[in-house]
Amino acid sequence: MRKRIGILTYRGEVGFVEPGFLRRLVKEGNGMGADVFVFGPQDVQFSKRRIKGFIPAEKGWKSEWFDWPDIVIDRYRYYPLAKHSRYLPFRKQNWFRYANSRFTNKFNLHQILQVDPLLTRWLPETFAYSRSTLVSMLARHRLVYLKPTNGSGGRSILRVEKTEEGYLLHGRTKQQAKSSEKLPSIAKVCERLEAWMEREKNGREDFFLQQGLQLSLVPGRTVDARVLVQKDGKGIWGLTGMGIRIGSTRSSTSNLHGGGTAMAAIPFLVNRFGQEEARRIVLECKELVVQTVARIEQHFGQMMEFGFDLGIDVHGRVWIIEINPKPGREIFRQLGELRRYLQAVRRPLEYALYLIEQDAQRKDQSFG
Repeated sequence: MRKRIGILTYRGEVGFVEPGFLRRLVKEGNGMGADVFVFGPQDVQFSKRRIKGFIPAEKGWKSEWFDWPDIVIDRYRYYPLAKHSRYLPFRKQNWFRYANSRFTNKFNLHQILQVDPLLTRWLPETFAYSRSTLVSMLARHRLVYLKPTNGSGGRSILRVEKTEEGYLLHGRTKQQAKSSEKLPSIAKVCERLEAWMEREKNGREDFFLQQGLQLSLVPGRTVDARVLVQKDGKGIWGLTGMGIRIGSTRSSTSNLHGGGTAMAAIPFLVNRFGQEEARRIVLECKELVVQTVARIEQHFGQMMEFGFDLGIDVHGRVWIIEINPKPGREIFRQLGELRRYLQAVRRPLEYALYLIEQDAQRKDQSFG
C-alpha cells in the first residue's frame, strides 16, 4: 500500500511560500512510491480524520481529500505575526507522527549551544540588544551585527562598523532594499538601531547583537559557507553538500536572495588558503556540524535536516553564524550540481519513509 506523506506549511490567500521546491518534493515523493501532498493548519478536519491536501496542477495547485498521513514533514516557517497564529497551537496538538521536532529561534538556540563546552569555540559573542551591550561590544569589536530572532534570507540585518570618523551602517530591509549611512556618535547609532528594530520587526519579534567577523575572503564582499546536513533513508546524519556564498558589493550579508553568488567550496578554499589548510577547514566544518546536530537532538528531539551558515574568517577560523532547520537548497542549483540538488530534495522523503517502516516493524513486534 502506498505511504502517505503530508508536508505542513503556511498556505495563504495567494498560495504557498517556496512553491517550486514544494512541487519538486511532491513529484519526487510520487516517484518513490508515496502519495505526497501539501497542506496548512486550516486544511485539517480532525473529526473526520482527513485533510484537504494540495498537489501540483498544470497551472498552480489542485486540492483533494486525503486520509490521515502516515507521517508529516513540518516545513512551516513561523514568524510571530497574526497570520501565523494558528501554527503553534496546531503543532502542539501532536495529531500526527512528525519527521522533525519543533525548533526555536536563533537567539534561544545560541543560548542552548553556548553551554556545551565542545561548541563554544565556534560561537561568536551573541547578546540580547541593549544600549550598554552595544557600547561594550563596539569597544571589543570593529564590527557588530543587529539581527532579528526569526529572520531569514538576510532580511532586516544591520551591520555596524566602527571607523575613525564614526560609524558606518549597512543593512537590508524586509523588502531586500539596501540601506547605508554614516553616523557621528554611538548615541545616534543607538537611536538608529532602535528605529530600525521598530520598523523591521515581525510582530513581537526581538533582536539580538552578534560579534562581527572578518569574512572578506574576497575584498569588499561578505563570504560564508552553506553546509546542508540531512538524515538519509537509514536515519543516519550525513553532509549532502557544501558551497561558498559571496555577497554582492557593499552588502552586509552573503545571501543568494540578496544578490549573492555561489561557488564550489573546495576550489575556492584551496585558492584562498592552499591545499592543506583548505582540507583542515573542510574537516573542521564536518566535525562542527556533526557535534552540533547531536547537541540539538539531545535538546529538541528528532530532527531531519539543517542548513548551517558558517563563517570562515581571514585567518581560516570557522564560526557558526546561523543554523536553519528548514533550509533551502538552491545553492546546489546555482552551482550547476543538479544531482546533488535532487539528492537534497529526496533526503527528507527517504527519511520519512524510513520512519514509517520503523513504526510498522515496532507494531509487528508488539503484536508478534
